Amino acid sequence: MKKLKTAIIGLGYIGESHIEAVNRIGGCTLYGVFDANKELAKEKTELYGIPKCYDSIDELLADPEIDVVHNCTPNRLHHEINCRVIKAGKNLFSEKPLCTTYKEAEELISVLKENPKVAAGVNFNYRLNPLVMEMRERIKNGEIGDVRIITGSYLQDWLLYDTDYSWRLDPALSGPSCCTADIGSHWMDSIQFVTGHRITEVMADTDTVIPVRKKPKKANLTFTSEVPDEYEEVEITNEDYCSVMFRTDKGARGVFYASELCAGHGCALSYEINGSKASFGWNQEENNKLWIGRRDEDNSLISRNPNAMTGAARRYTSLAKGHPEGWNDAFKGNMSAFYSYIASEGKTEPVFATLEQAAYIVKLTEAILKSGKEKKWVKV
Repeated sequence: MKKLKTAIIGLGYIGESHIEAVNRIGGCTLYGVFDANKELAKEKTELYGIPKCYDSIDELLADPEIDVVHNCTPNRLHHEINCRVIKAGKNLFSEKPLCTTYKEAEELISVLKENPKVAAGVNFNYRLNPLVMEMRERIKNGEIGDVRIITGSYLQDWLLYDTDYSWRLDPALSGPSCCTADIGSHWMDSIQFVTGHRITEVMADTDTVIPVRKKPKKANLTFTSEVPDEYEEVEITNEDYCSVMFRTDKGARGVFYASELCAGHGCALSYEINGSKASFGWNQEENNKLWIGRRDEDNSLISRNPNAMTGAARRYTSLAKGHPEGWNDAFKGNMSAFYSYIASEGKTEPVFATLEQAAYIVKLTEAILKSGKEKKWVKV
């Protein structure tokens, strides 16, 4: 089978994670990269032994050797670059959010429909944790009965201090949302994927807890604790906290909250799903465990074990039981699902997020921001 040749645009924190994941899966080879920071691009090219370092996106897209392009640029560039990738006939794997507005997302879906031979996916990677897949299969098989209540949160602490700053706090780069688009989007995608429900109404409370921050005059990296020596004080207008009550199309109710201001939490995406027979609970920071709650029997805590998992979930776990799998393994699994879909010529189920599903998350984000501003329920 021919190996697909991959190119990555954007080589920051998440771009490097894409490099490592692509290098770990079969069926593809990392062929080229581009970043506006030429020194960074050259450094990564040499570090990973990548054959090509392009001088421009135009040069990358014009290369007939490239089959798949990963877009790892800041949010504001997603719509433009994603459109260009699809129109160039390259398969697209985009970082989330798909776009900064739902209008842009609709335009992008139209472009994809005009290029039906192109496969496109979005990197909502938490879907491909093996025990998330296991939950999904068990819910589909009726193990917890009807889904009634969904609760949870996504907490991080990398914006805890007023000296913490990121381009995600600048609407010109990130779009109108910070924490909802960045981490709340992952939570919403994950629970919709697991339960098969769609969030259709929201009532949100959003806030900018730290309204003025010290922006370093020299660019810094995401997740750094370094305090800048030179800075300027800037007003922050997008939210660093959101809490959301919601209703689903199948009658469930729920609530979640998200923030990057929660000390001690690095990547704490968690949720509990309460059904008419039992409950499931999962936390990404302990992602090899799945809690099952019951009324008339003992509760149980399941450890990831490929030998005991359902077939669909087993397909996306790589290590034997007792060998913990982590965030980077789910990341790899998500990409593996996308490349398998391309290899099957669209004949396998797209368990990765499609453009339509990712567009709906953008629509949800807009509804949450509207609800937070207007202080009322908003239908999506």
